[in-house]
Amino acid sequence: MATLKDVARLACVDVSTVSRAINNTSYVHADTKARIFAAVKELGYQPNVIAQSLRQGKRHTIGVVTPRLHMTVFAEIMQGIEKEARRSGYATLICNTEDDPKIERECLNRLRNGFVDGIIIAGTGYNGRLLRDIRSSGLTITQIVRQQDTSINSVIVNYDNCGYEATKYLAAKGCRQIGLINGTMKLAPYHERYNGYKRALNELGLTETSAISTSSVNSLEYGYQCALDLLEQNPELDAIMAAVDVQGIGAMRALKEQGIKVPGQIRLISLTGHIIGGMLETTMTSMEMPAREMGARAALMTIHDIESSSEQYSSPQHLVFTSSLVERESS
Repeated sequence: MATLKDVARLACVDVSTVSRAINNTSYVHADTKARIFAAVKELGYQPNVIAQSLRQGKRHTIGVVTPRLHMTVFAEIMQGIEKEARRSGYATLICNTEDDPKIERECLNRLRNGFVDGIIIAGTGYNGRLLRDIRSSGLTITQIVRQQDTSINSVIVNYDNCGYEATKYLAAKGCRQIGLINGTMKLAPYHERYNGYKRALNELGLTETSAISTSSVNSLEYGYQCALDLLEQNPELDAIMAAVDVQGIGAMRALKEQGIKVPGQIRLISLTGHIIGGMLETTMTSMEMPAREMGARAALMTIHDIESSSEQYSSPQHLVFTSSLVERESS
């Protein structure tokens, strides 16, 4: 394997000149630099990235901790993060936790001890102390989708408004028995959507029908079982709001098996729209968050913190987006 000395010997320059040219740390004459890079190409020299990052104090890498990517809005968020990070000269490392606090803790510890300059996380809410400890050590952290600690940067959506507007939309369609498939109230998106749903029901003088299952919240099975639970609770149900698209797809299957027409007998809406909703046999109405833009803004927020000195750290930033209604066949 070629070394820096080999490049210097072939280019007929000092090792320090090669280092300055490769790292672009100071001026090197254009002809000399061209000779050096010709030698680099001929020898197939690869810089020691790890040693280089330790010298520079930067790894130019962001760790991203998500519950999952498959069939979720996190896939689109990840695309926004990666595109913006790449544009700014940063790579990304992705950790999927399946919303398991233990796996999340292991991921965070590996990232903090590895080669990342910052972390973007959609957390479980069970590792707050660890996140604060990592942040106090100087590593940048940005929360995305789920805000659990107001002392740490975040990029989220106004979930309360999402639940409220979706309920009002269904009521305007004539629905009076509106059910909600939700998730654990320990996570802000589910808790706040529920608050918005309840607020709208109270204003409309309607009663609640909601369901939370014991299976994985972001799964077809979860939506399927919750839809059956809702129907058992309230046989007069005329609308269902699902927290995420994958739940809505499961619910749609349950309704079909029960011989219930969508939207003829029950209207269906997802509160976290994903591109898949528009590709179903019966396309699904959804409240859609600007996922890619959220990812890009989280990446920019993180990179800004990374490239600021500790003396320049400002108060935590909290960016709140608004979901928009995309009306399709299911409502």
